[in-house]
Amino acid sequence: MKNYKDLKTFEDACKVEGLDPKKVIPDFSCYPEKYRESMIAHSKLVIIVGAANRLANDGDEWIPDFTNSYENKYEPWFYLKEGSSGFRYGDYVYGNSYSYVGSRLCFISKEVCEYVANQFIELYK
Repeated sequence: MKNYKDLKTFEDACKVEGLDPKKVIPDFSCYPEKYRESMIAHSKLVIIVGAANRLANDGDEWIPDFTNSYENKYEPWFYLKEGSSGFRYGDYVYGNSYSYVGSRLCFISKEVCEYVANQFIELYK
């Protein structure tokens, strides 16, 4: 795979990252059942985001530099449609952050962020 737009599935992302999709997701059975689905989805998104950023960065891992306030970092922003159970997507760029805690789910560019958010919207839900 050469382009982040080639990512269509979690299994594709595992290939990019050199991971076995059948072994990489932790066993969440010790958690209450109501939390498991979101924990599995988050685990998958961490891998998908890493793969998308790697592909967008010419095959090199992209690690956001949270000490550099000039480096843009993108996160998808979702909101519900009024009066319905719909789920919509938007995006936002942080120009500055005073947090000393990094995000595992941020993107190298707006384009990568929009693609992944739309392609994997069911995991985000």
